[in-house]
Amino acid sequence: RYSGETPSPCIDVCKFKRKGHCIGCSMTKDQKKTFKKLGKEKHREAFIAELQLQQSRLGKYKGWAIAYTRKCLKKGFDPRRVGLG
Repeated sequence: RYSGETPSPCIDVCKFKRKGHCIGCSMTKDQKKTFKKLGKEKHREAFIAELQLQQSRLGKYKGWAIAYTRKCLKKGFDPRRVGLG
């Protein structure tokens, strides 16, 4: 049923207020650029795992998991591959 590649962790909020971190996904502008360059699925999935750890450290990102799970499902990606859903 699922076949898509790991979607970007961006959830289309894109406001960089928390010391350079987006208030929607916690990525910095450099992290956004890095994710776009990742070609292998295992690297994209590892990036999401690291981002979730970063969100835990920074706090205030509980809504991201819900929005990102929805995005994954819409794009045909199984969110369980990155520990969601």
